Amino acid sequence: MVEPTLKKQRTGNSLAQLKATGTTVVADTGDFEAIAKYAPQDATTNPSLILAAARKEGYQALIDRAVEYGRSRDGSVEQQTEAAVDRLLVEFGKEILKVVPGRVSTEVDARLSFDKDATVRKALEIISLYEQQGVSKDRVLIKIASTWEGIQAARELESQHGIHVNCTLLFSFCQAVAAAEAGVTLISPFVGRILDWYKASTGKTYSGDEDPGVLSVRRIYNYFKKHDYPTIVMGASFRNLDEIKALAGVDFLTISPALLEQLMTSADPVPQVLDPASAKAQGDDKVSYVEDEPAFRFALNDDAMATEKLAEGIRKFSEDIVTLFAMVEERIRA
Repeated sequence: MVEPTLKKQRTGNSLAQLKATGTTVVADTGDFEAIAKYAPQDATTNPSLILAAARKEGYQALIDRAVEYGRSRDGSVEQQTEAAVDRLLVEFGKEILKVVPGRVSTEVDARLSFDKDATVRKALEIISLYEQQGVSKDRVLIKIASTWEGIQAARELESQHGIHVNCTLLFSFCQAVAAAEAGVTLISPFVGRILDWYKASTGKTYSGDEDPGVLSVRRIYNYFKKHDYPTIVMGASFRNLDEIKALAGVDFLTISPALLEQLMTSADPVPQVLDPASAKAQGDDKVSYVEDEPAFRFALNDDAMATEKLAEGIRKFSEDIVTLFAMVEERIRA
């Protein structure tokens, strides 16, 4: 366990203290109207968050613009719907970027998670739409599921197209290592979903320092710092404040509005737990996966939690993107 290293007395609410540890705070929501009060640097979205936001009355104008764009495209209703959904993702991202000074993450259709070439094409289409709206690709992170094919697509996007990638649905050490080797900008280990699996599997209750999701992110962070990988580690999918506090000092944390509100209204201390100097002394020895597909697949398969949560995450995001497509198609046909 890494002992907290409080380098100086921090003041302000818990959110301000968290930011003072060196952690960049990112809002995990598609509801851009709820973002500004927390002053995050970046924001992340996914199909589930976009779907939830799109159902709100206040966002109907964005859907109308996306539908109008889809109808203006040549092709079948299905092709027009796909174009409209892509534009809707960009509409949300564009509005979010009016509120945050940094970047927004926009996710590729999860149904493409096992198709490298289709993932690359879709990412290029999304970036093109952003650029048509006057948004530089430097302000966008393309989110891609951390499958073997997804990581290979990420490597191509980063190295050949200069497009920043956020490798999401990341649950295992091998996924993190392969993504760093691929030169991706950022990874999103899903802390809370890892905890969910272990609680269901063992029936145990875990505190912050024993939380399997927390321990996974600490291991990844330590490894990246020891071997000088520039890839940003962004903890995601939190279930409680203890998980967040146990990772204070990590590169980035993406946090839901509900938990951001709890941090903002709390005065509890948030000491720094992680720092690069300590991490270098604690990281694992170097391993490699990105050019060894059999080794990657075996390591992922050997981790029952990661295998199950990755598959479950892809299914859930796919279900939500299908629902979003149906919502938009109904408007296209109206």
